Amino acid sequence: MNRFELELKNNNFICSECLRCKKLVWPPSDYCDKCFGNVTWRQISKIAILLEYSYKGNECFGIVELEGQIRVIGAIQSSSKLQIGQQLILKKCDYDGKAKFVFELQEDTKSI
Repeated sequence: MNRFELELKNNNFICSECLRCKKLVWPPSDYCDKCFGNVTWRQISKIAILLEYSYKGNECFGIVELEGQIRVIGAIQSSSKLQIGQQLILKKCDYDGKAKFVFELQEDTKSI
């Protein structure tokens, strides 16, 4: 298990960032895929923007973007109607052979 997976298992979403060119390396890696520089690991913001969503039965899932670069698929917990561009908050992440993310609608959301 790599560092990214271990941190997810502890409900901590981190990503590698290049020390040379400052690029967020997604998917995370031990070196930069742009300039091959060394990386450091840092916490990713929990604020996400909803790009797409869909329902399967009573469950909702969607594609969200974090820090304007990182896109992941995750479950969305909301009792309100969703709209593309709304802000979500990462409530939980985990790893059990694959990454798992759970988002919740931010109460004072503004559409972009």
